[in-house]
Amino acid sequence: MDFAALIPVFGNLFWTAAAFIVALSVIVAVHEYGHYIVGRLSGIHAEVFSLGFGPLLWSRTDRRGTRWQIAALPFGGYVKFLGDANAASAGADTTTMAALTPEERRHTMHGAPLWARAATVAAGPGFNFILSIIVFSLIFVISGAPSDRLVIGSLNALPGGTGGLRAGDEILAVGGRSTAGWGDLGAVAEALPPEAQVTYRVRRDGAEIDVPGPFPMPPRAEAVSPGSAAMAMGIEKGDVITAIDGRPIQRFADLQAAVEKGQGAPMRLTLWRPGRDGGASHDLSLTLAPRETDLPKPGGGFETSYKIGLAGDFFFAPTLRKVSLGEAVPIAAEQTWTIARTSLSALWNVAAGQISSCNMRGPIGIAETTGQVASQGISDFIWFIAVLSTAIGLMNLFPIPMLDGGHLVFYTYEWATGRPLPPRVLNIAMTVGLMLVLAMMTFGLTNDIICP
Repeated sequence: MDFAALIPVFGNLFWTAAAFIVALSVIVAVHEYGHYIVGRLSGIHAEVFSLGFGPLLWSRTDRRGTRWQIAALPFGGYVKFLGDANAASAGADTTTMAALTPEERRHTMHGAPLWARAATVAAGPGFNFILSIIVFSLIFVISGAPSDRLVIGSLNALPGGTGGLRAGDEILAVGGRSTAGWGDLGAVAEALPPEAQVTYRVRRDGAEIDVPGPFPMPPRAEAVSPGSAAMAMGIEKGDVITAIDGRPIQRFADLQAAVEKGQGAPMRLTLWRPGRDGGASHDLSLTLAPRETDLPKPGGGFETSYKIGLAGDFFFAPTLRKVSLGEAVPIAAEQTWTIARTSLSALWNVAAGQISSCNMRGPIGIAETTGQVASQGISDFIWFIAVLSTAIGLMNLFPIPMLDGGHLVFYTYEWATGRPLPPRVLNIAMTVGLMLVLAMMTFGLTNDIICP
């Protein structure tokens, strides 16, 4: 056996596991802290705040009597409140509750007013959504937004160079077609014929001049989707597809058309890869088969088509303007809502058989995606944590016993009837909930194994 050949494999496994544990730990810590802090503010005492399960690695007890701990199995966490029979707050510890005075029972999850219990339970998913909004907002503030004027901020490397264009040029027209701004440039590019060289009219140093340059949206990989055929074949951001099955292409649209026309047939791609870390640029060739992919439509629902997992963009980046926090927060909230709405739509369409069940992945698939995103850079990794936080917050709101949403259903019943669920009914509901959660996990794990 060639043990040296196993080093990259184990290295990738370690990277994937480490990235997944970091992402999950951040999301779980925020979720459980939501339960803890709202419970504390509502007068409910937390006995244990645990990040992870199993044997203890570290613990300390604060002045309020809450034990903060880190356990050996970093795949979740919990807050155990005074009077809870277990970490899921699924029932009361009757022995403990019987030994408490009426005043002390008020500080338990089961003796607190209904509003306090509901707020404490809802705070976990709520904090996940807040985390997403905060992360997205900070990314928008730090990254900025394209300026209103179509001014080039930087130019990406292409095999034939970038012609006469320079950073700081303001683009006024492309191929004889006037451009009003960044939003207009995409439509102008779509209307251009597939030529290797295009004439750009730019404003430079106060003068308007014509300069040659490449097609504005070349077949360059601006982003590579995790879990895609392109990612599996090692295509990287910045790679330029110069030919498909030996036929040269000039536009990203040509690549999209070839993928759609092939309907999943293997295709041979010739790529140009720019030099990195002082290395020289070089060409390479690979063969990949596009995969059926279910993508959300702007108006709702999904459409199924063949994709290789590459996103294109202009070969030049815009100059950026600063974005205020007041401007960023509504955009971030809309981004969070879009993720939640798309996730719910995907689940509905999977259940209805409208799209492939492979869209639902388990912990292995999520871990692989996390590792792939982390390998693309810290900013992508932080962005993905925010996306995953929204998904986990949403999942915990499902009306399934064992999850936060199930508890909220119980509290709604109690509010409507004036009495809690009978203990026997609660135990049956929790058992059913556990079976449903295990069934979903099994379904996800099965997809991790059998889906491409």
